[in-house]
Amino acid sequence: MVGFKISAGAALLSLATRSAAVPVVSEPATTFTSQPAVTPEVRPHTNVTSHGPYTGPSPTTTGALTTDVLAPSIPALPPGPDAYKYPSDGKLHAPMPAPYTPAGGLGTNGSAPVYRVLSDFDYESIALALYQEWIELDLFHWGLATFSEEDFEKAGLTAEDRFLIQYMAEQEVGHATLLSNMLGPSAPMQCTYNYPARNVREFVDFCMKLTRWGEAGVYGFLPHLNARDVAQMLLQSITTEARQQVIFRQFEGLFPMPVWFQVGIPQSWAWTLLAPYISSCPANQTRLVWQNYPALHVLNQPNPARINGSNVWNETLGDYANTLSTEAIAEGESCLESDEVGVNCQPAITRNRSEPLSYPGRQVFLEWETPGKPIGPNNSYVTDTKAGAPAFAAWVSQLNVTYSPLQEIQGNKAWTIQPNMSTFEGDPAINGTIFLLVTDTDLYVTPHNITQLNPHVVALTLYQAG
Repeated sequence: MVGFKISAGAALLSLATRSAAVPVVSEPATTFTSQPAVTPEVRPHTNVTSHGPYTGPSPTTTGALTTDVLAPSIPALPPGPDAYKYPSDGKLHAPMPAPYTPAGGLGTNGSAPVYRVLSDFDYESIALALYQEWIELDLFHWGLATFSEEDFEKAGLTAEDRFLIQYMAEQEVGHATLLSNMLGPSAPMQCTYNYPARNVREFVDFCMKLTRWGEAGVYGFLPHLNARDVAQMLLQSITTEARQQVIFRQFEGLFPMPVWFQVGIPQSWAWTLLAPYISSCPANQTRLVWQNYPALHVLNQPNPARINGSNVWNETLGDYANTLSTEAIAEGESCLESDEVGVNCQPAITRNRSEPLSYPGRQVFLEWETPGKPIGPNNSYVTDTKAGAPAFAAWVSQLNVTYSPLQEIQGNKAWTIQPNMSTFEGDPAINGTIFLLVTDTDLYVTPHNITQLNPHVVALTLYQAG
């Protein structure tokens, strides 16, 4: 019997070896089915809310959420006592908690994640991100509902492109649901909004800028969250938003990613840029703690809709984001109308402009608002700055904060020169859609402690460097 088993096994092995040389094409004989898994419901939402400026009664509550304030600013300290302790020599310096697992890390001890905020910092940061997701959901639907198919076609965007915008709106439903679940019952609700765009080209530019500060605003606080499990979830949503920002650059005929690193900004900068486009919120809406800085207007903001995008004056819609205006572009000056390589800015996977939108040595004219302006939901927030006299323009891009002195300061106006510097050799630091500030000092900060600059910010905006 044993001999038979061995013999039979050998015969089967021999057959298998011979069969391997014969090509076999598999064809399905039946259809397999499985019971669908339980799918969580999304948070209730409206695809398009009402729109327009706030016209209701004066708010009964004004200003940012606050409690006892311990100091006018957080003092700058030297590195912590263990900052240089680890030798970083490529060797292991502690017992491994499990095979193939180095010692260290946060949230790596096996404790089950709970995905809930753990501090005021966590709550206010995630709530800000939720405000951002709600406006993106509404904005994308608003553009599709406001402008006709013909309008989109004239801007070079086909039915497939419009479906991509629709799909991006659907992504925001998931993002808003995720963040709401991590915040709990008090999570901010949808509001009503007011957008500056009057045509498809302006709509695309505003979407590109809005997703820019949405992405950068999360990158700024993500490493500082107490709840590491919440940070993980948020990371997996904000990377989608980063792709949205690239897509809107492609829709605008811009080079999709003209930088080596993406910038991170403080929450108050993101809230400053977001709040002006929120008209009103429900009466019991959760308020935010973040600061609203005065608006900064770039009088010669580069205009990506022009063939010569740097040769401009007052070609924005006058809003916080310096959204481009197409109104003053005469026939023959629009890059949408050109077929020339290096000039044409029709939607594309990538475009490389012969004439840059901006460049080192460019004279940039600035004007900023005075603090004390009612703004944001129900005009219930107030712009404010704790800075001293304006002295510098701060160019915030990639890993850098670079300063240039303000010249000929007259009241709330001045000009400055765009600096010439690189993040690393071959990577001009000031490129893409960056953040531009007026500050009272040239404080040295780096990406992880950029909030140290907050007390010194006079006003801020976006600058279209490339």
